Amino acid sequence: MFSVQVLGLVAGGFVVIASLPQIYQIIKTKKTEDLSLPMYIALNMGIFLWIVYGLFTGQTAIIITNLIFQVMNLSILFLKIKYG
Repeated sequence: MFSVQVLGLVAGGFVVIASLPQIYQIIKTKKTEDLSLPMYIALNMGIFLWIVYGLFTGQTAIIITNLIFQVMNLSILFLKIKYG
């Protein structure tokens, strides 16, 4: 069972890493016109529900990776609103 948790954390790590280039690009250029606000709102709602699911089912890998992913995507959402 432990190896399955590690697999989940590694998979989640890749998902989190995928957000880094977007955050870097926004901070560097301060441009977000091409980003879809509704998509990031929906994505953050989905991530929140994954966190709730992880809490109810006790799946640590889902909770940890989605908490980190939520912070990353809320950062993108904040920057989208800030730089419009």
